[in-house]
Amino acid sequence: MTGPQSSNGRREVLYVIACGSPLARHVGRLVDLAQQDGWDVCVVTTPDGAKFVDAPALARQTGHPVRTHYKQPSDPDLLPPADAMIVCPATVNTVNKWAAGITDTLALGLLVEAQGLGVPIAAVPFTNAAMAAHPAFRAGLARLDEWGVTVLFGDDVFPLHAPGTGERHLHAFPWGIGLSVLRRPVCPLV
Repeated sequence: MTGPQSSNGRREVLYVIACGSPLARHVGRLVDLAQQDGWDVCVVTTPDGAKFVDAPALARQTGHPVRTHYKQPSDPDLLPPADAMIVCPATVNTVNKWAAGITDTLALGLLVEAQGLGVPIAAVPFTNAAMAAHPAFRAGLARLDEWGVTVLFGDDVFPLHAPGTGERHLHAFPWGIGLSVLRRPVCPLV
């Protein structure tokens, strides 16, 4: 499979942004699915997401370093620019900060900037029913959706679970759901 290609013939670059959730331990599954689709995948984590992932294994899998922190201004960019992004798992914390325009982590800075550049973004939250009930989270999801982010959330995507039971549901998570929306052709605004 040749996969997504940019106008210059190179493979398109997908940033997988993993937030601080036990689900992030398995983000390599999403990387594998994206690579099968032909994407050149780069993984970026939030600082809490970094606690869950195996960065050396993901670097071997993708051929790119896993990034978590902003680089020094004089340092070169280690990752190619993103053609699309998936935030998976997206946490309540990241959704709330992103919707407020806060860029205190590399992941949030990349997301806010990508939105401004019109980069296609899919957000796939993973949280429990109590956290998901907070009005700021619901408002943040609605705001991101309004602003063109494809938000994949709700019982039709992945049923919410009770607090403290997330580990029991990790095996059933639909990793390919975010990729499926990025596979659709995007019509440019004219």
